[in-house]
Amino acid sequence: MGFLQKLFGKKRPAAVEPGAAPPTAAVEPLVAGRMQVGWSTDIGQQRSLNEDAILIVQADHQGDQSPVPFGLFILADGMGGHKSGEVVSALAARTLARYAIQKVYLAMLANTEHGAGQPSLTEVLSEGVNLANATVAATVPGGGTTLLCALVLGSQAYISNVGDSRAYIISSAGIEQVTRDHSLVDRLVELGQLTPEEAAHHPQKNVLYRAVGQGGRLEVDTFVRTIAPGQRLLLCSDGLWGMVEQDEIISIVNETPSVQTACNTLVAAANRAGGRDNISAILVEYPPV
Repeated sequence: MGFLQKLFGKKRPAAVEPGAAPPTAAVEPLVAGRMQVGWSTDIGQQRSLNEDAILIVQADHQGDQSPVPFGLFILADGMGGHKSGEVVSALAARTLARYAIQKVYLAMLANTEHGAGQPSLTEVLSEGVNLANATVAATVPGGGTTLLCALVLGSQAYISNVGDSRAYIISSAGIEQVTRDHSLVDRLVELGQLTPEEAAHHPQKNVLYRAVGQGGRLEVDTFVRTIAPGQRLLLCSDGLWGMVEQDEIISIVNETPSVQTACNTLVAAANRAGGRDNISAILVEYPPV
């Protein structure tokens, strides 16, 4: 059984030329069972601090009554202009991870049956996000962060989201944006008061109406998806999807064999486009049989 946990929110590394592979991404793909994972985070070209946090936990067990491969993938984007964004994003990621591992993975190891009367996995994630929200509000008053999580059991992905970090499922057939942004402009698009093209260039496109750290109980969006062989699950901050056109994201993800190289290439593309924000990506795949 193997475990891996990585948490980043680092100060500026050595200068990187636009388009170069980010120094924090120089790792090999992680493999648990048939699950392959790559990740990358970079400060970008215009920020002095990386306020994004990535936390990854993977486990696989071969033997009698083996649980299915387990993966917990969390991405948090500390809100620029708010107090200690890098502290808040890391705290929120750790809090959610600790709760999810206790309620899900440790229960799997104990062979605890998930029966009637117990919360669903999406409810567990929602409670974990709300615990992170309360912890941030009590520990760093005035701080804020997005919080995106994918709990992967076998080929099933249970996804929770607050803010405007995004989850996509990408394959040769195209792209599905699983999450929706909790931004003011996205809400105006939903109401028909803005077009998507207008929203992309709106001066308040980064203003969120829902984020971890606001206090009170949060409404958490949750989703369940199957990651079929040949599909890839992408989690990313707005420093990626806000800088790289969707067609280019699809092309990079589909045409790059290694999930780690694909993450490096996505981050490099965002830097080439100007790197106006911190950039983070996690890519999960079950390869074709």
